[in-house]
Amino acid sequence: MPRYALKIEYDGGPFAGWQRQADQPSVQGAIEAALARLEPGVHTIAAAGRTDAGVHATGQVAHADLTKNWEPFRLCEALNYHLKPHPVAIVACARVDEDFHARFSANERRYLFRLVSRRAPMVLERGTVWQVQNVLNGDAMREAAAYLIGHHDFTTFRATMCQAKSPVKTLDEITLEEVGIPHGTEFRFTLRARSFLHNQVRSIVGTLERVGAGSWAPEDVAKALAAKDRSACGPVSPPHGLYLTGVGYPQDPFC
Repeated sequence: MPRYALKIEYDGGPFAGWQRQADQPSVQGAIEAALARLEPGVHTIAAAGRTDAGVHATGQVAHADLTKNWEPFRLCEALNYHLKPHPVAIVACARVDEDFHARFSANERRYLFRLVSRRAPMVLERGTVWQVQNVLNGDAMREAAAYLIGHHDFTTFRATMCQAKSPVKTLDEITLEEVGIPHGTEFRFTLRARSFLHNQVRSIVGTLERVGAGSWAPEDVAKALAAKDRSACGPVSPPHGLYLTGVGYPQDPFC
C-alpha cells in the first residue's frame, strides 16, 4: 500500500485535541473521515505528536496508507475539499517509503507559544494567543529560560498524567522574540527538542510568565527544575497560545 506523508495546519479551538475520540471532534477524526470519502473504508493515520485540546498547528505531520497511487498534489487538493468546513488544511503531501513513520522517524519537534501583554482585550486574534494584562520583562524571562536548556529531569514541568517512560529530556532551544503590537507587546517563545513531555511547553511558558511579571526571580526557575517536583512548577499556560510549527526528519519528506 502506498504511504503518504501529510503536513497539516489546523485551528485547535473546535477540537478536543488531535487524537480520535468516540464522542468528541478531533483533528485525526476529521482527516480520517476525509480519507474515507476518497477511499471507502476505515483509515487510521499516525501523527508526529498528539496535541491537546485547543492547541494549534502549522506544521503537524502524519502518514496514511492508501490503496491507490495518488499524485501528491491531487491527494492534497482532494483532502482539502472533503475537510470543509473544518479548520484543517493539508498544506503539503508527499509519497514516502513504507518504513517512514510520522512519529518514530522524527528527530525533532518545534513549538511556538504566543503570549501577549496588553490591557485592552484581543479581538481579531482571540483564541490564538494567551493574553495577560501584566507588563512583562523579556530579559528576565530569557535569563530564566537559559536554566532549562540542555539535558535535565523535567519532572517539575511534566503533567501528572504524562505517559512518557522517563522525565529526562534534552531541550535544545528556547528563544524569545518581542514584537510590538498596537498598545502592547507579543512575546514569541520558540522551543525545540527531539521530543517533549505532556504539558512541558505550557508548563515552561506559564512559569516564565511569572518571572516576566516579577512574581518569580529568574533563579527560582532553576530551583524549581532542581526540585523535580510537579508542585514546584508555576501555573500552566492555556492551550490556545501554543502551536506545533514543525517536525524534523533525517530527510525532509516534503523537499
